[in-house]
Amino acid sequence: MCVKKKNVMTSVLLAVPLLFSAGFGGSMANAETASKSESEKSYIVGFKASATTNSSKKQAVTQNGGKLEKQYRLINAAQVKMSEQAAKKLEHDPSIAYVEEDHKAEAYAQTVPYGIPQIKAPAVHAQGYKGANVKVAVLDTGIHAAHPDLNVAGGASFVPSEPNATQDFQSHGTHVAGTIAALDNTIGVLGVAPSASLYAVKVLDRYGDGQYSWIISGIEWAVANNMDVINMSLGGPNGSTALKNAVDTANNRGVVVVAAAGNSGSTGSTSTVGYPAKYDSTIAVANVNSNNVRNSSSSAGPELDVSAPGTSILSTVPSSGYTSYTGTSMASPHVAGAAALILSKYPNLSTSQVRQRLENTATPLGNSFYYGKGLINVQAASN
Repeated sequence: MCVKKKNVMTSVLLAVPLLFSAGFGGSMANAETASKSESEKSYIVGFKASATTNSSKKQAVTQNGGKLEKQYRLINAAQVKMSEQAAKKLEHDPSIAYVEEDHKAEAYAQTVPYGIPQIKAPAVHAQGYKGANVKVAVLDTGIHAAHPDLNVAGGASFVPSEPNATQDFQSHGTHVAGTIAALDNTIGVLGVAPSASLYAVKVLDRYGDGQYSWIISGIEWAVANNMDVINMSLGGPNGSTALKNAVDTANNRGVVVVAAAGNSGSTGSTSTVGYPAKYDSTIAVANVNSNNVRNSSSSAGPELDVSAPGTSILSTVPSSGYTSYTGTSMASPHVAGAAALILSKYPNLSTSQVRQRLENTATPLGNSFYYGKGLINVQAASN
């Protein structure tokens, strides 16, 4: 049964206006560092089936002027540091399937728990299902594990400068985590699936920025560590063969992948949904308010699957506070939490069956270009 929460703090609101900068990171320390950054970039290199050994892959990269940083296990690709000239040369190597820039993604949020009853989660809690035995990986800026309203079971960081996944210098990941699984206790807020196991997978830095290679590593970790659900309240405007392959593989391995659609609004009939939400193997989530009206910032397109509350959502932030943010970043964790509730009741469902339940029972809200199938109803989805 849902416990009414008390002592909700809002003292951290001052962090909201400066959440996300337009750029991707801070200034260079000196001219020498800047020069090196310009001459050498990070790329994701895909290999053809003919490249069968790690040594042959490394040789193909190095002989064309690149430095192999990491070979992925989930997909036949690697992260490579090299100059633009070396990248163009590598593209012509017969063992190479593709060479793509290691694009950057950013956390989706602008300002952000009426959402819990709006999706009818308390009705599922009353049946005795609160997400127990379901593992949810939050691919984000980390989770502040010391927050008294959160229970973080583990995780990993793939941000080189921030090795501790259970620290969140930005607040975005902690806020997302609270919507998914803030504890059912006497303080703060209540999450959609308060008994689910949260895992902090840091793929975005303190500025809310992250490279696709970090996200792919986070997806790999989630698959290798038997996560049931992945939430990605992040995205970028650039498509990526490697990122798509990673998301597709996670879905095929039985992980429900939920992604925020983005905060780019709409421009006529053109899709503004970002990546990875744009991929068919994710559940792409739009943002509606407490009246089930689409937030004007919510990205639109035929790739949308469902809608969820994402406007002025109250949730956890470091170190022990609470505040409200708005964005599809806040809508996505409602759906990830709903997936956890369904799986806690029906642990043997496939990813496609979870998706079908959420989509088929959603309440239609209007044009699917803006709302997908409509507002999720987890009570109906778990019947």
